[in-house]
Amino acid sequence: MRFFYMALYLVLAPFLGGLLAGLDRKLSARMQGRKGPPLFQPFYDLFKLFNKQAVVVNNVQDFLVVGFLIFIIFTGCLFFFGGDLLLVFFALTLAGIFYMMSACSANSPYSSMGAQRELMQMMAYEPMVLLVAIGFYVSTGSFSVSDIVRSEISNIAYLPGIFFGFLYILTIKLRKSPFDLSTSHHAHQEMVKGVTTEQSGGILALIELSHWYENVFLMGVVGLFIVNADWRSYLVALPVCFLTYFIEILVDNVFARVKWEVMLKSAWVVTLIAGVINLLILNLI
Repeated sequence: MRFFYMALYLVLAPFLGGLLAGLDRKLSARMQGRKGPPLFQPFYDLFKLFNKQAVVVNNVQDFLVVGFLIFIIFTGCLFFFGGDLLLVFFALTLAGIFYMMSACSANSPYSSMGAQRELMQMMAYEPMVLLVAIGFYVSTGSFSVSDIVRSEISNIAYLPGIFFGFLYILTIKLRKSPFDLSTSHHAHQEMVKGVTTEQSGGILALIELSHWYENVFLMGVVGLFIVNADWRSYLVALPVCFLTYFIEILVDNVFARVKWEVMLKSAWVVTLIAGVINLLILNLI
């Protein structure tokens, strides 16, 4: 059964991720009083990128982008296989490092600036990601995803603060405003496309595909707070994931971008208040 879930992720994640991207564009357009593109527009754009000639900056950049895709896929496969949550988040961090280094390898001021901001974003969300793994261990006694999903009750009952903290840094991971500092999926980035400025054609398509895989994995982590040994919890987890994604889209269209100092301080404050206090209370009871 574990291999079945992993295979489902490999096959269905690009399709689900593309649908989430299309839904993002459609809902954002509606919130702005526009009709918006078709729901399947991200797929059309992806195929168009694969058919375009890529302007190769250097071979190192291509290697790093492929590494980013591989580690993102590995992260999701390990998660849905029911593996160790610490290893899952370690692989996710390693994928982020590959992504940042791919921008550093290009001799472009916009790309370099995007890489620096990407590093700042990693510094902002990594402490909370680590607390998520620790919180699940404290509440269940195991880092294994397969053990966590067999809990008697949903872990959100024990980890409401950590759940809130994860939702907060999820805005950074999804590159939504007000924390879309390194790059943006919409045309409101002040430094062209930031991290992806020097990437084009098939390489840019691989990055977009990686984000689709990553977004599905992140929604899986949201669902992990909800699911338990009762199969009906999965029916609850699905609308919670979609509601979470809708809230992220709403935040993206309501708030203006902030400076990196505000992002870093606010993420650490939320981590300390929501995450650490939640762990302390959990240890006391």
